[in-house]
Amino acid sequence: MVEVVIEIPRGSFLKRGSNGHIDFVSPLPCPFNYGSVPKLLGLDDDLLDALVLGPRLDVGTRLRVQAWGAVTLIDRGMRDDKLVCSEYAPSLPMRDAVLRFFRLYAKCKGLLNFYRRRPGLNACAGWCEATDALARARPRSDSWTGSTIAF
Repeated sequence: MVEVVIEIPRGSFLKRGSNGHIDFVSPLPCPFNYGSVPKLLGLDDDLLDALVLGPRLDVGTRLRVQAWGAVTLIDRGMRDDKLVCSEYAPSLPMRDAVLRFFRLYAKCKGLLNFYRRRPGLNACAGWCEATDALARARPRSDSWTGSTIAF
């Protein structure tokens, strides 16, 4: 079980970073609740990303939920794991839907990074075990200089 804080509700068009600022407005709504694990940092030195399957949750919702796997993105050449969480283990069709979304997301992020002149590979590297993604994360220290959304 991990604690997740929702930053982007399912169906939202606004993509926010962990600092609360809008990164971009998506032409398509986010199909999942998206947030982060406030006590863990990913390999990109930002809070570990997590998506929560199921009904729409409000911004700021905190919940303890099971992580069943993770999708690994490569964002500007850096590994960026996204935990996939839900009350029940996702079915194979749901896992495929999550992967399809992140493959499209990686392409869109690559175009956005090109426009912003941020070089580096953007790709979806596929599904991995949640334990692997959690093992790559590290505890957030009190001296972490990133910012989080205050809810």
